[in-house]
Amino acid sequence: MFPIDKPIVVLIGPTAIGKTALSIELAKQFNFEIISIDSMQVYRYMDIGTAKISREEMDGVPHHLIDVVDPDAPFDAGKFEKLALIAMEDIHARGKHVLLTGGTGLYLQAVLSGLSQKLPHFPEVRTELHQKLASSNPVVMHEHLETVDCISAKRLHPNDTKRVVRALEIFHGTGKTWSAHIEEHKSEAQSRFTNVLKIGLTCDRRKLYQKIEKRTHIMLDNGLKAEVEELLEGGFSRDLKSMQSIGYRHMTHYLFGEWNRATMIEKLVRDTRRYAKRQFTWFNKEEALTWVEKEAVDSIPLMVHEHIINYTTP
Repeated sequence: MFPIDKPIVVLIGPTAIGKTALSIELAKQFNFEIISIDSMQVYRYMDIGTAKISREEMDGVPHHLIDVVDPDAPFDAGKFEKLALIAMEDIHARGKHVLLTGGTGLYLQAVLSGLSQKLPHFPEVRTELHQKLASSNPVVMHEHLETVDCISAKRLHPNDTKRVVRALEIFHGTGKTWSAHIEEHKSEAQSRFTNVLKIGLTCDRRKLYQKIEKRTHIMLDNGLKAEVEELLEGGFSRDLKSMQSIGYRHMTHYLFGEWNRATMIEKLVRDTRRYAKRQFTWFNKEEALTWVEKEAVDSIPLMVHEHIINYTTP
């Protein structure tokens, strides 16, 4: 399947900034089908609290990875990666372009770079290393790591004995340093897609927080309380991973009498703001990402046009 050289466009940004409306405009203009990279919109019956796009808002644009599983089904970035790659292959086979849009950084990473393969454990090696640690001290163990994997040693503090031991276990068990395994994964990830345009929407934080507060009240007015009640009545426990997300967790606290309405709204707005901050932090680490101010979105169609038109079928 890899490498894929067909043009891929990514539109990311924090919650409530306006990705949905723009993605529909771009899809219509450039023959895109949309793959949602949202860790909550994969769940059925969870529409209001996830600000899920409606059929009317889709306006005929095909969307993928929305309403994939029930709220009590196990789902993670690994499963998302597999389904997203299948969707990509299908979209390309029909001669259309792919637009990835959403706000879950880990899911974007899973698609574009793949998730790091879990390295095996070597119990006998680990036991021996722990014995050596018990008979010496963390500094000696760290010095040992410096002699075999100086790169890992530089990023690990001597007192971080768990990871120091793990780095040594990987080296003695595989014959290759932990840092070498990491570099191999990066190299493989870079060769997955060779033609990706990544655009991030941004705006003044004060304005974004106002949008977040406004969206919170729209969700409440549109029936978030009834949606959560229906989920609970349908047998979906408040302890589920999906039900512990922003909005649903807050509403269950209110429904179970643990918070009053004012407290629920205050904490919901606060936690959504914090989530937006985390999204900015994650996306700021993305390589080759072009940030575009929300007020300057008119420049985006030209960027997308140039990206697609520069693609030449081999």
